[in-house]
Amino acid sequence: VPVPGPSLGSRPCGAQGRVPAGVRRQVTAEQLRARGNALFQAGDHGAALAAYTEALSLSDAASERAVLHRNRAACYLKLEDYTKAEADATKAIEADGRDVKALFRRSQALQQLGRLDQAVSDLQRCVSLEPRNKAFQEALRALGSSMHEKMKTMSCTDSKVEQMFQILLDLDEKDEDKKQKAAQNLIVLAREEAGAEKIFQSDGVRLLLQLLDTAKADLMLAALRTLVGLCSGHRSRTMAILAELGAPRLSAVLGVEHEQVSLAACNLLHVMFDSLKEGLQKDFRGKEDAVVLDSSRDLKLLIKHLLELLVLEGASAHGRDNALNLLIKVVPRKSPKETNNSLSLWVIDQGLKKILEVGSTVCGSLGSLPVTENSRMSASVLLSKLYEDLKCDAERENFHHLCEDYVRSWFEGHELPGKLRAIQTVSCLLQGPSDAGNRVLELEGIMDSVLSLCASVSEAHQLVAVEALIHAADKAKRASFITANGVSLLKEIYKHSERDSIRIRALVGLCKLGSAGGTDFSMKQFAEGSTMKLAKQCRKWLCNEAIDAGTRRWAVEGLAYLTFDADVKEEFVEDKAAMQAMFHLAKSEDRSVLYAVASTLVNCTNSYDHEEPDPQMLELAKYAKQHIPEQHPKDKPEFVKRRVRKLLTAGVVSALACMVKSENPALTNSCRELISRVFLALVEEAEDRGGVVAQGGGKALIPLSLEGTEVGQTKAAQALAKITITSNPEMAFPGERIYEVVRPLVSLLHLQRTGLENFEGLMALTNLAGISERLRQKILKERAVPMIEGYMFEEHELIRLAATECMCNMAMSKEVQELFLAEGSDRLKLMVLYSGEEDEKLRRAASGTLAMLTALHPPICKRIPQVTVHWLEILQALLLSPSAELQHRGAVVVMNMMAAAQEVAEQLIASEMLEILSVLAKDKDKP
Repeated sequence: VPVPGPSLGSRPCGAQGRVPAGVRRQVTAEQLRARGNALFQAGDHGAALAAYTEALSLSDAASERAVLHRNRAACYLKLEDYTKAEADATKAIEADGRDVKALFRRSQALQQLGRLDQAVSDLQRCVSLEPRNKAFQEALRALGSSMHEKMKTMSCTDSKVEQMFQILLDLDEKDEDKKQKAAQNLIVLAREEAGAEKIFQSDGVRLLLQLLDTAKADLMLAALRTLVGLCSGHRSRTMAILAELGAPRLSAVLGVEHEQVSLAACNLLHVMFDSLKEGLQKDFRGKEDAVVLDSSRDLKLLIKHLLELLVLEGASAHGRDNALNLLIKVVPRKSPKETNNSLSLWVIDQGLKKILEVGSTVCGSLGSLPVTENSRMSASVLLSKLYEDLKCDAERENFHHLCEDYVRSWFEGHELPGKLRAIQTVSCLLQGPSDAGNRVLELEGIMDSVLSLCASVSEAHQLVAVEALIHAADKAKRASFITANGVSLLKEIYKHSERDSIRIRALVGLCKLGSAGGTDFSMKQFAEGSTMKLAKQCRKWLCNEAIDAGTRRWAVEGLAYLTFDADVKEEFVEDKAAMQAMFHLAKSEDRSVLYAVASTLVNCTNSYDHEEPDPQMLELAKYAKQHIPEQHPKDKPEFVKRRVRKLLTAGVVSALACMVKSENPALTNSCRELISRVFLALVEEAEDRGGVVAQGGGKALIPLSLEGTEVGQTKAAQALAKITITSNPEMAFPGERIYEVVRPLVSLLHLQRTGLENFEGLMALTNLAGISERLRQKILKERAVPMIEGYMFEEHELIRLAATECMCNMAMSKEVQELFLAEGSDRLKLMVLYSGEEDEKLRRAASGTLAMLTALHPPICKRIPQVTVHWLEILQALLLSPSAELQHRGAVVVMNMMAAAQEVAEQLIASEMLEILSVLAKDKDKP
């Protein structure tokens, strides 16, 4: 009988709750093994594995341990962890070489790992021990057929590989289509493990080296992309290829002028780094461990050549950018949980000054390195990542000394060009590790030189000095000094300079100093109306396409500061041309504008953190004559809502989606957080969510919810939850994307999240759990069920309701149904008692769960009378309820219980149930 699903509630906020922990009894290894067997039979392979593992820790008998290892191998096979399945089966075989079950399980694992010859050997042993076992005979026949097919494919592949290389290396071959097809086939073949191994074994690396040496872009691209397939996830092959090609050659290819070739070399090096760091993924373990002992020497060799490329005069500008991007990705630790930061320390000692060489480059000066508009930003990001990776004061002090020595080396004794390099280095550090930037800014003579060069007649010199002044104004430590000494200078430059490139930078400096009060309406640095004039000029420059994009970027920088003022926000969203010009810049090649765009949007949508002040504290502050921040009248919710609508109309979502796709270092974790904040503000109103999804917002939110700062990931996950609650999830996240949404939503259930985040996470998971069994399995795999249960004990009624509704949909899974029958569990009792609560919505969700459980899992029907003495009166109350939905659920539960067992049916009939049902059956208004 179909049961109406739970309805959705409104948004609350409140405290969190926990499920009380049960008391653990002493158990023996034999009892644990029996429990593991029962769990395995019930399909809960993860729990069975845990039981067998615990039994192993209690068992000393060799025969008992062998059986447990064999059972664990069966669990690992079901969980598709074939490496561990093989290891456990091997331990069982070592104890008893005639254990056919262990031999058969190991053959299954070996087959999945691609080691067919060893799998055949194990199966042949099984057949010799049990010649009449048809299952073994059939498995051996199927595996023999599979091996024959593989051998046939391999021999066919041999001739194909040879033929492709012949076409590509034939200098007389003029058919370009034929060559292109051969190159493409080679790349596709290398993506498959068997094809990659065949190319490798067929002297393919030497032939690929010949393709690289032709210096023809198309052939070099084919070689590099094929090498990516050979190295991907295979450490021993990677080390062999690195030995054959040599790090200097790879570094040289990275530095070539051809942009696509340089990018392909960058991709290859990234794959090599991953393979050397992560080790075995696709490898054959036996051969692998014999060959590979330590790859750290190769890692350092590659990094050493990348660092040398940074200062190599002949290297291309984009090659230098690619080297910086690689270093950002591979050197710092991925997580603070990793304790070893030795690679970062080694790079700081060996290459910090080389990175600063790129960061200190003054474009157009004599002997300067070729750089792009993104190079200095990439150098700043790398320096910042290295600094963040340091663990103690001594390491940070060493970093500071190296930076100070470098700045001094240029500032002292190099005349004007040296001073420019020193000041450019300060700018680079202030944009990256600002602590280091502030330290060098305090060196004697630096600040004075910055101020004096601001008045230089040379445009290039003025640019360097004004930019340094702007970055210094960012730091509160320096802002007061610059307000006193730099404002009049910046005003002079802004008013009298004839060059827009200089005026726009001076304007940004004034914008930064003018916004020192942030969103506090009562703290304004400049006279009334000055901020509006600055903002108007910024918008004018932003819309002027005659000015180059690099200069127009500074107009966005200015707006990022000026939009703290609500009047500026209001004027900006009314200027559709300015908004679209900013979005266009966000999609351009110059990625250094990303942070400024994201900051401007956070200000316009008021999506920064702001806490409501405690009224008592306000009174105290007034009494003590302390400053009290004031909100601008135009920052009230109705104004914010209107601004969000105007941004949506102007196309903000497609700009944000484009920003998220960027692989550039400028897309830092803090930049990701800002974008997540904006997205959360954009989906606040339910009617706007469809439009956000249609323009690519849903797709963009998934990577934001999985990577970045914890705050950024949470904001993106909450935005995903809001979309999932009010949209059809299958349309909002089509195909496989819907399964990627589960993990971010489950993260909202953690206890450190707010009540509102918990509630929205539960609501969104309720919708997903009602769609398909595969989604329910994904939710189970993410270990969400214990957290959902925890919130069923929550004091806040709306969170408790959402958790119960979520459990109602999860109850369609067999694994969840089994949980309600687990020994010592109060889950079923809670559902029965909730079905008798006063809160109608909670009763509806709980009784819906009971209806589902009793229909899908009849043994639960027998358990209901045992969990509480009030079960009968609760069921009767459901049937007598004025709500037709509750009556329906009650009738379904009673019908299922009547059908399940005679003793339960007798108890029901002995009560007043038959009379109640007779009355309900005659009600024509409720068919």
